[in-house]
Amino acid sequence: MLDNNLKAQLKAYLERLTQPVELVATLDDSKHSADIQALLKEIEPLSDKVTYREDNNADVRKPSFLITNPGKETGVRFAGSPLGHEFTSLVLALLQTGGHPSKEAQELLEQIRQLDGEFHFETYYSLSCHNCPDVVQALNLMAILNPKITHTAIDGGMFQNEIQERNIMGVPAVFLNGNEFGQGRMTLAEIVNKVDSNAEKRTAELLNQKDAFDVLIVGSGPAGASAAVYSARKGLNTGLIGERFGGQVLDTVDIENYISVPKTEGAKLAGALKAHIDDYQVDVIDSQTVSRLIPGASEGELHQIETASGALLKTRSLIIATGARWRNMNVPGENEYRTRGVTYCPHCDGPLFKGKRVAVIGGGNSGVEAAIDLAGLVEHVTVLEFAPEMRADAVLQKKLRSLSNVEVILNAQTTEVYGDGTKLTGLKYKDRTNDSMHDIALAGIFVQIGLLPNTQWLEGTVERNKMGEIIVDARGETNIKGVFAAGDCTTVPYKQIIIAAGEGAKASLSAFDYLIRTSAKN
Repeated sequence: MLDNNLKAQLKAYLERLTQPVELVATLDDSKHSADIQALLKEIEPLSDKVTYREDNNADVRKPSFLITNPGKETGVRFAGSPLGHEFTSLVLALLQTGGHPSKEAQELLEQIRQLDGEFHFETYYSLSCHNCPDVVQALNLMAILNPKITHTAIDGGMFQNEIQERNIMGVPAVFLNGNEFGQGRMTLAEIVNKVDSNAEKRTAELLNQKDAFDVLIVGSGPAGASAAVYSARKGLNTGLIGERFGGQVLDTVDIENYISVPKTEGAKLAGALKAHIDDYQVDVIDSQTVSRLIPGASEGELHQIETASGALLKTRSLIIATGARWRNMNVPGENEYRTRGVTYCPHCDGPLFKGKRVAVIGGGNSGVEAAIDLAGLVEHVTVLEFAPEMRADAVLQKKLRSLSNVEVILNAQTTEVYGDGTKLTGLKYKDRTNDSMHDIALAGIFVQIGLLPNTQWLEGTVERNKMGEIIVDARGETNIKGVFAAGDCTTVPYKQIIIAAGEGAKASLSAFDYLIRTSAKN
């Protein structure tokens, strides 16, 4: 199962174990069981602190295995293969069960230990999903820290019957005590705060106690991270607040155009950004949604940011770097069947539609790349493009048209998504050349029609264009003195990671210049 290089790496990691770890397998006669057994037997001899045994627990899924400490019956359980993107989850579960400390904030770890109640989590993942590991690893850590919490990570490809029974059409899909809990990427803090009923109030109280910042950055993607590093290097009291560190980068699989980095993955780049920020004195406020800007009444007065939890943060200067989100089709049925057939991530959810008929909405690079990826998994892909021609690069279009199970329909305006009340079954579109209406029977729709800026919370304050983008000048300054903006939420063209990072640096330098000049006036 593991090649010699991977075994050597894992052996080196397992040297960090400080307490014994037991692998307990519950198997049947299937090939999947044989594969899991082979994997665990390869892991056991890599450390004298790891032991392996089998049981016949009738109350758990087969095949599955528990990672625990000898004498304990709780821990982390994997139902299915923990390879692919989930191999890191397996390694972390082994290390943390064996006593290796987590790098998460101590306050958050203590909050997990203090959670009271019975929390039985189940997460369905796919081996190709780049969003799934974050959720699996977060819930694994919670189960390791608190014996009242259990977590089973389930390979959806191996347990297709459960995928069908629970109508799961997007991963990661999380269930708590048998009920739907969440779908898509979630951070550890988000999960903990969702189950901790008093978390929001405590967080607001702590945030209200903070002194005013010299510069407060809203948004923790590449633009925000760059602005934070540049601000901290200037010796400014810097705060960075965001919903999830990394932003839209976390939803990107392969990145091959970030200069000096030939190839990386979104999650890895986000991790590198966070590691860089951690080298400086930046107050990172994660898993917080900003709801309102209260500008200072005059130049030099403090600006205020209100959070969804009710807290107020004060700052002498502000940099808005809230990025963008996937654009919706805005047609009847889209919201009703979101995560039940309507999805936005072909890499994450594509395997759930294996052997089925799907559609991709959008003929740009993202849409065509999605269709090419899906063509290798599904029975048939229909690409619907609103315009008379596709906008994707010629090389991508050539590859797409070489695939026998792909159909491209131009001048197609999607008008409705429909289903049977439980899951999506098709869509309607209008042929814009003659206004005729058509139906397509489908199991899934992948929406790839661009982005919308996350600026709705600025209504009535910062000036924006009709697309909702913040209007900035060459210095990244908005119409409000002391308020700057950077990245995909602005009017700056070409929404690229490297451009966002550069714009974040520029906004930070502009904010620094503003602070110097404002101080000189006063």
